[in-house]
Amino acid sequence: MDALLQEFPNSMNNFKFDHTPISYTSNIHFLNEYESNHNHFPQPDPNYLSSSYSEEHGPNDNAVLKYINDMLMEEDLEGKTCMLEDSLSLQAAEKSFYDVLGQEYPHQISNSVENSNWTQNLDLSPGKKNHHERDYLEEEERSIKQSAFGLAESEQDSEMFDKVLLCTSNKSGSESCALQTQSPTKSSNGSRGMRGRRKGNKKGSESDAVDIDLPTLLTQCAQSVSINDQRTTYELLKQIRQHSSAYGDGNQRVAHYFADALETRLAGGSIPSYSPVLSSKTPVSDILKAYQVYVKACPFKRMLHFFANRTIFKLAEKATKLHIIDFGVLYGFQWPCLIQRLSERPGGPPKLRITGIELPQPGFRPAERVEETGRRLQRYCDRFNVPFEYHAVAQNLETIKYQNLKINRDEMTVVNCLYRFRNLPDDTVVADSARDSVLKLIRKIKPKIFIHGVINGMYNAPFFVIRFREALFYYSSLFDMFQVNAEREDEQRMLYEKAIFGRDIMNVIACEGAERVERPETYKQWQVRNMRGGFRQMELDQEILKRVRSTVRSEYHKDFAVDENGRWMLQGWKGRVISAVSVWKPV
Repeated sequence: MDALLQEFPNSMNNFKFDHTPISYTSNIHFLNEYESNHNHFPQPDPNYLSSSYSEEHGPNDNAVLKYINDMLMEEDLEGKTCMLEDSLSLQAAEKSFYDVLGQEYPHQISNSVENSNWTQNLDLSPGKKNHHERDYLEEEERSIKQSAFGLAESEQDSEMFDKVLLCTSNKSGSESCALQTQSPTKSSNGSRGMRGRRKGNKKGSESDAVDIDLPTLLTQCAQSVSINDQRTTYELLKQIRQHSSAYGDGNQRVAHYFADALETRLAGGSIPSYSPVLSSKTPVSDILKAYQVYVKACPFKRMLHFFANRTIFKLAEKATKLHIIDFGVLYGFQWPCLIQRLSERPGGPPKLRITGIELPQPGFRPAERVEETGRRLQRYCDRFNVPFEYHAVAQNLETIKYQNLKINRDEMTVVNCLYRFRNLPDDTVVADSARDSVLKLIRKIKPKIFIHGVINGMYNAPFFVIRFREALFYYSSLFDMFQVNAEREDEQRMLYEKAIFGRDIMNVIACEGAERVERPETYKQWQVRNMRGGFRQMELDQEILKRVRSTVRSEYHKDFAVDENGRWMLQGWKGRVISAVSVWKPV
């Protein structure tokens, strides 16, 4: 199997990583000057990596997959679309409504560098940056320079409910489940996918993908878009379209979606990608099936949930009352396994209260979907005899007040936010930082701990071409990860790429101001922000970290990595840091 995996072309990343020379766009001149700022993993301690670990593998045992299967089996999802997509569409609609009324949207951009430099011409040749770009890059380098490293419930109960959702233990103490699937590293999915027959729109050939430098063409196209040079843009788009396809290899797929976004930006400019005009409105049942493929292909979400749940479980070992405030609860994927573990706690479980915070939904019942998440979790707690209370809050995160959260000082309070602060407006969109406001609220809550997971994205620059380049680097890694770990012709994989990756790419590239909701920052940037906001970073639990490492090493492709840097647990692919999580405490 390892021999087959070695045949895969490492074609999507743009840098030379620690272990494998990457051929994809290695001849692009501007990459050389930017390589030093790229987020790589630090060199791991070989003694630590090789240490034996005798405890059971499979923390959570892919509880997300079980939870999704339960939703698909027991709920009527017909006519419903993704919660997050609907919420972001509502925000875009609200923005348009304010524009019609001639009033300022609460998140409207004001005198921002991002808006004023929409059409700034940025010369990407080495050493020829204008002073705006140079000042921005120097500021970024100072702040992030680092070492190279979201339903109506059926009342029907069934035995399958247990089989597909809950963690069980076998005689040896290892956790298992009915839906235990073959690990990507122990199947030939990647090989079949790479060698599979391309279907649909066959643009270009395998040899064409090698001969043409798609990233250079895309970056040149982005630069021509930035100065509204339509003639050059369409000439470049024509070339890119000849060699890109949603059905091709990873290179061709990422080029396809970035070309779509560039074309939309040039033609529509400010049209928000989450508006009804551009939203795919894909049924939530299809999104959930596609999400299963993602969870099976990579460990990022699974290990993130395990890290957070195990941290909370150890903290609440003797607590009688536990209050979890979840910023971005969505469908509640994270909590069933924790509920089960709490039920098994010696001396009995604590009284559990979860405050599920989610963006409001369009219509007359903005809190309906987040309330349904609470009813689902209530069923789990009833089954496992865990005393439970749920409080739904359907508001934009930055508008939440302390009194909305019903804080009880008799409870052990934990704040949990995984990946969702990236949708908060940043300092270029609003005068008063929404990100700092939410951190100020969390500090006022005075939680025992604040678990913060982030997408490690650098594609939030106010200058368009810089943002484009960074987004291309980041999403190239994700498409490459899918290429190696999922079937090439898998319909769910292609749906995920279109509905999730493609949607986010469209938003990052085609939108500006309040309409651009994808605004990730690196973990180093969040580290500075959190410390400035009055939080102290806690040491990572080495036992939990070791279990995460062990699981990823034994159950996933060898190019997935887990490491620690600056008290953050990092997860990545082929040397690039994709996500990070850490634990904080208010000072």
